[in-house]
Amino acid sequence: MTEEILDLAPLDELLDKVQQEESGLIPVLQQAQDIYGYLPKEVLTHIARRTSLPPSQVLGVATFYSQFHLEPRGRHIIQQCDGTACHVRGAKQIIQTMQEKLGISAGETTPDRKVTYEVVYCLGSCALAPVAVIDGEVVGRLQPNKMVEMVDKLP
Repeated sequence: MTEEILDLAPLDELLDKVQQEESGLIPVLQQAQDIYGYLPKEVLTHIARRTSLPPSQVLGVATFYSQFHLEPRGRHIIQQCDGTACHVRGAKQIIQTMQEKLGISAGETTPDRKVTYEVVYCLGSCALAPVAVIDGEVVGRLQPNKMVEMVDKLP
């Protein structure tokens, strides 16, 4: 796979702006991730260089918070709950079905970057168990076949 060449001009604009505002590292990383969809190594290195922070500190913050992603994400994000209520109501079967359907393990993105499939351990919707969030929309009372249908309908 060829490595993509990143245009760092939008990042430089962001860094010029935040240096004037004296923003902290977390907002810089959030905005950089908004620009690129994730935080590639080249972006983290550039941020460290421009902010005079040690690269280890920038990487440490990016890896500490679950909101930051170091790998490309899919156009569609599916978060499948496997908390207690969801687990006892069949989440395990949904997870197995989805991994087979997508050809990836939980926590991965399909090679075409269409879907990122994640397993989480609480979505706060136990009454709807088993539940998932697909592109920000909560869907409940899932069955493996219903989940497959929903994924098949994603553009």
